[in-house]
Amino acid sequence: MIVRDRPSLLELFFILRSSVLQQIWPQLVLVMALSAAIVAGHALRPGLVPALDGMPFALVGIALSVFLGFRNSACYDRWWEARKQWGTILSAARDLARRSLLLEARGEPGRAARRALLGRLIIFTHALEAALRAPSPGNSPPGTAPRFPADAQLREAGAGLADARGEGLLSDIEFSLLDAGLTELNHAATACERLRTTPVPFGYTLLLHRTAYLFCLLLPFGFADVLGWGTPFVTGLVAYTFFGLDALGDEMEEPFGTRPNAVPINAIAHGIELNLREALGETDLPEPPQPIDMILL
Repeated sequence: MIVRDRPSLLELFFILRSSVLQQIWPQLVLVMALSAAIVAGHALRPGLVPALDGMPFALVGIALSVFLGFRNSACYDRWWEARKQWGTILSAARDLARRSLLLEARGEPGRAARRALLGRLIIFTHALEAALRAPSPGNSPPGTAPRFPADAQLREAGAGLADARGEGLLSDIEFSLLDAGLTELNHAATACERLRTTPVPFGYTLLLHRTAYLFCLLLPFGFADVLGWGTPFVTGLVAYTFFGLDALGDEMEEPFGTRPNAVPINAIAHGIELNLREALGETDLPEPPQPIDMILL
């Protein structure tokens, strides 16, 4: 996630760091160079490089803008849902830290059970973050480690609560209250795994990429006769808009990736760890993660 102050009007046009321009500049150079070649060819060999009517390009541009907006809206919904699920994990972890205070009144066995529970939650958040950013989550060899380490930590936490109830440290109602928190964590983790393993249908992305490239590469033919040498600049601006929105959609489609606009799940996981360690009474805590080059992951 990009973390920076709002730029001034002058800075707005010169920002390169964390800008989508760093990703799409090859496409812009290609479109502008092709536009310049088409304008030169039309001026020198008008019979060989004809000019086309610009009206069809306007209609196609409107349709492409609508379709691009639909895909970007779908990708943003994925990004926002990912952020909401990690907000749910943070809220559920804090609730469990507060609800588990009842174990503190049950003597040393109760305090040990609470430390074990919150320790499992800390491991759970880091295991979930690692699994979501792994190239192929859930594919560890059989017998070497749990295929889903985050789920394994929730099972261990549930087993610890069951043991505490069996030892008389928790009543049935108290056990249900704490177990409901683990259920909420499981629901949020499952939703994150669904987002991780279910991308936007490839057909949408393929159609958009093909249409955007064809439109931007053919656009100079529609403006070479009208704009002349202004055509490369106009087509470059159009290409910046279309390819830039397309690149942003690609980033938001993978909310748990490591590109600049990804959800900062590593920072959230460390924030949850700090919350839980503070709830356990620890005071020697590290500083929360800070942005590096204005990017917080």
